[in-house]
Amino acid sequence: MSRKFPIRKCMIIVFWLLVWQTAATGISNDILLVGPRDVVGSLFSLVPAPDFWMAVGASFGRICAGFLMAFGLGLALGCLAFLVPLVRELLEPVMVLMKSVPVASFVVLALIWTGSENLSVLISFLMVLPILYTHTVAGLESTDPRLLEMAQVFSATPWRRLWSIYLPSLFPHIVSSCRVALGMSWKSGVAAEVIGIPSHSIGENLYMAKIYLDTSGLFAWTLVIILVSSLFEKLFLGMLALVRKLLWP
Repeated sequence: MSRKFPIRKCMIIVFWLLVWQTAATGISNDILLVGPRDVVGSLFSLVPAPDFWMAVGASFGRICAGFLMAFGLGLALGCLAFLVPLVRELLEPVMVLMKSVPVASFVVLALIWTGSENLSVLISFLMVLPILYTHTVAGLESTDPRLLEMAQVFSATPWRRLWSIYLPSLFPHIVSSCRVALGMSWKSGVAAEVIGIPSHSIGENLYMAKIYLDTSGLFAWTLVIILVSSLFEKLFLGMLALVRKLLWP
């Protein structure tokens, strides 16, 4: 069964690539749609250029910085809101606002506040923070009450309760929230770069591909975003899995 699964998955990918190539051939208009062969060729032409790596590195650094800041602050605020009900009441309208306001509105305001260079850092931070905060509070609230009762019977210290009960209960929620937040950080961060057009960024290259009607370049940069965001997601989730294995074997 384990051998058949990768083969079937590869066949599905090949099927959709063939559908894509057939559609591109049928349309026969490189501005409207290009095939996977043209996209791969465009990507190979981009990779050797130093500007390509500069743009990928700059965008990667900015978006990762926004995500990591939101990750740390979201956990801290979530724990504080769980412990102090007043803090939770004060933060509730802020988090609802951050989840409801469109990304474009945040981008326009952020352009006024920070300029284009740090725009993707702020937008990634604002999009990820409410996700981490909400899942942290939910994870702490889902702690098994029977375990808490047992800890009370055995007069467990607050530190022991935190380490042995609350954190193991919280960890799956952290992982779940990160699966959503990691993709959201890249989507919102790159969208912010397309609007703000900071120099040496993925968003700038997407915008230039659109200006020059370079559809194959547009698809190639989109593929780069998918690959880089997937790599960061695997690295970060792998790190979380390693931390969990070391702390709670």
